[in-house]
Amino acid sequence: MPVDLVDILKALADENRLRILNILRNGELCVCDIETVLGIKQSNTSRHLNRLKVSGIITSQKKSKWVYYRLKDETFKDFSFLSVILNDEVEKIDICKKDLELLEKIKASGRCCD
Repeated sequence: MPVDLVDILKALADENRLRILNILRNGELCVCDIETVLGIKQSNTSRHLNRLKVSGIITSQKKSKWVYYRLKDETFKDFSFLSVILNDEVEKIDICKKDLELLEKIKASGRCCD
């Protein structure tokens, strides 16, 4: 199914989804890491991840009992404004800066899905 610009823009119109994209900028993450960084319930996290996946912005892969998410490279090539938003604008949002700091602490302390 082709990626639709309107679906992408709708997916971007939520702070938690922007936060997810922000922490995925540096690579693939397990759903448990995403939940921990965002501090939201599993059901809420899954809803946001599904919306991003349906819009074509992210993709997932199941490894053992965990699901890992990453940015979908093809979509970022086709819609270059996504990289501009993530690299130039999202980093200006205070909560996004804090999310990246928390993610680094989580990675350093040992992750729940490794």
